[in-house]
Amino acid sequence: MPIAFVLINAEIGSEGEVLQALRDIEGIEEAYSVYGVYDIVAKVKAESMDKLKDIVTWRIRRLNKVRSTLTMIVIEEMQR
Repeated sequence: MPIAFVLINAEIGSEGEVLQALRDIEGIEEAYSVYGVYDIVAKVKAESMDKLKDIVTWRIRRLNKVRSTLTMIVIEEMQR
């Protein structure tokens, strides 16, 4: 299953609104409001790369008040 971390920049003051909207998107496993260059970090898991691409392109990036995103696709996962 493909996994990606999506770093999100939101419009100033709308971080909570964007975080709330992310909760309704299927495939988003976790999402955190953070300090730093980006406002939100979301972990996305999908059945295929096409599904992952659709979630990022058509669901996350199209959210009202999302200004930009940076997607990091996981290539190797550490298991404990």
